[in-house]
Amino acid sequence: MADFKIDDSVDITDVVCPVTFVKAKVALEELDDGQILAIKLNDGEPVQNVPRSIKEEGHKILRLVDNEDETFTLIVQKVEE
Repeated sequence: MADFKIDDSVDITDVVCPVTFVKAKVALEELDDGQILAIKLNDGEPVQNVPRSIKEEGHKILRLVDNEDETFTLIVQKVEE
């Protein structure tokens, strides 16, 4: 993850779908265009749905890192519409 300058991060491991995407979207909305957000999410539905939904919103998925503890860190770059 050292390849990117992370501007902000959010941990959504304490919520379930569809609230996971809502929290990630709100965090992205607070960033400026081009800034990078690290999202910590659980394995299963969140890791399947959140990256897809963020991509559909037009943002750029930079990396998905397996934390090897049943969580993942999704690195996203905000893209203004």
